[in-house]
Amino acid sequence: MDREPKHFKDSHAHTSSSHDGKSMIEEYLAVAAERGVDEITFTDHYDIYDGVKSRLQTLDIDRCYLSYLGQTAGVDLATHFGIEIGLRPEVEKQIKDMVKEHREFDFIIGSSHITCGKDMSMDPSFFAGYTRNQAYTRYFEEVLENIRMCDDEFDVYGHLDYVVRYGGYASKIIDYTEFKNVLDQILATLIKKGKGIEINTSGIRYGLASPHPNKEILARYRELGGRIITIGSDAHCVDHLAGDFDVAYQMAKEAGFNEVAVFEKREPRFVRI
Repeated sequence: MDREPKHFKDSHAHTSSSHDGKSMIEEYLAVAAERGVDEITFTDHYDIYDGVKSRLQTLDIDRCYLSYLGQTAGVDLATHFGIEIGLRPEVEKQIKDMVKEHREFDFIIGSSHITCGKDMSMDPSFFAGYTRNQAYTRYFEEVLENIRMCDDEFDVYGHLDYVVRYGGYASKIIDYTEFKNVLDQILATLIKKGKGIEINTSGIRYGLASPHPNKEILARYRELGGRIITIGSDAHCVDHLAGDFDVAYQMAKEAGFNEVAVFEKREPRFVRI
C-alpha cells in the first residue's frame, strides 16, 4: 500500500461563487488533507455574456474576493485567489479593463467557453453545419486569436482542447497531426508570450481518455520550449478536488516536466514533481 504523503497543488477549483460551483471554500479546506492537497488556488468563472444567449450573470469579483478572504483567514493550508476568465475577442476591452482594475489576483486562467459568440456547452448550434474538423479548427483559431490579443490578461491557458467534450462526435480525442498547423501556432505563441498551459484532469471526469490537453499536445508544448504547467482538477465540488492527479503528475513526467508551477501575485513558483 502506498503510504507516501501527497503534496498536490490544485490550481483550478470553483466555489459556490461560480454559477456552476457547488461547494464553499471552507468545505474544500476541510477535505484537502485527506486528498493529499497542501495548496489550492480558487479560480471562479468570469465570463462576459454580452451578445450571448444566456441567463447567466458575470461574476461580482469584489464580492467573491471578500468571501475568499473571510473563509481563508487564519487557515494553515496555503491558498491563493485566482480567476478563470472566459476569453473572447468581442469583449477584449472589458476584459483588459477588468484585469487592470483588479490587482488582487494571484493567478489567472484564460479559457475558451464562449466561441464565435456561442457557449458550446449549452448551445449545440456552435457545431451546426460543420464537420468535426471544421468545428474543431474554428475553435482552435479563436483560441489563437485570444492568445494574440492578450498580454497581462492570463497566465496559463485552461483546458486547451475543451472543444473535444462537445459536438457529439464518436471520437473524443484530438489527433495532434490533424490540427498540427494551428496547434503549433497556439503553443509557439504561448511560449513567446511567457504563458503556460494547464493539465486539467476534468477531462477524465467527463469521460474522455485523458486530461486536457492530451499527452501529444502537452509533449509538443515541451518540445517547442514550453516550461510552465499548472495542474488543476477544475473542481466544482469537494468530490472533484485533486481528482486523477496521480494520472496528471505521471503525464507531466512522461512529457518531460519535472516541475509544476504555482502562481502567487501573478508570478510562477516552481515545485518539483
